[in-house]
Parts: sequence; C-alpha cells; structure tokens
Amino acid sequence: MRIGELSRRTGVSPRSLRYYEAQGLLTSARSGAGQRHYPDAAVQRVSLIRQLFDAGMSSRVIATVLPCVETPADPDTVQLAFAVMTRERDRIDADIVRLVETRDALDALIEANTRHRAELSTAPGSVARPA
Repeated sequence: MRIGELSRRTGVSPRSLRYYEAQGLLTSARSGAGQRHYPDAAVQRVSLIRQLFDAGMSSRVIATVLPCVETPADPDTVQLAFAVMTRERDRIDADIVRLVETRDALDALIEANTRHRAELSTAPGSVARPA
C-alpha cells in the first residue's frame, strides 16, 4: 500500500510516517518512481509505534525496543527491551515527582498571592477588585 492508504488506515499523518521511516522505525520499498510502498503488516507496526510514543518513549528508545517484536524468541533482545522499558518507567516516575514538587511550589505562591490580595482589599482606601 502507498503512504496515503497507510495514513488512512492508521490515522497517522504521512509526515509522521515519513518521520518514522527516517528514524528507522518503519521501512518501505520504493517504486521506480520513488513512491513508498508498505506491506500490510505496516498497519500493526504503526499501531505499536503509536502505543510506544503514547507511553512516553522517544523515537530513539522505540528503536531500541522494536527488535523485541521482530525477534521475540531471542532472550537477549527481550531482556534489553525489558530493561529499556523499565528505565523509561523510572524516568517518568522521576518526572512525576518533579511535577508534583513544582505544582506544590506553585500552590504555595498562589496561596501567598491570595492572602496578599485579601490584605489589599481590606486596607483603608482600597478599591474592591474582582477575584
């Protein structure tokens, strides 16, 4: 199938499909006119790539994990994919901790600002302003 059909069948833009190919995540054969042609199995591959992106993986990390799909019986490949996915989960956990800390700091600033606005609104000669 050509890139337009793969795009329609997967809901992924042709631009993204070209990016996947440039990153080595997807392959195509070329016609004499240079048009990309993908096998039917590309639909499932693109779906898997989207799942991996949705899980927060970069294209570099996805390229490391995809060989597990191609050679699922190779214990070294399976172990590498497991290690990469575990490392990515740990990275995401650390990001969550940092985001919670950042949100807590922002909450403290919002609380201080709320108190300050309340003090301003009760000060002599102040003009009431909407919250």
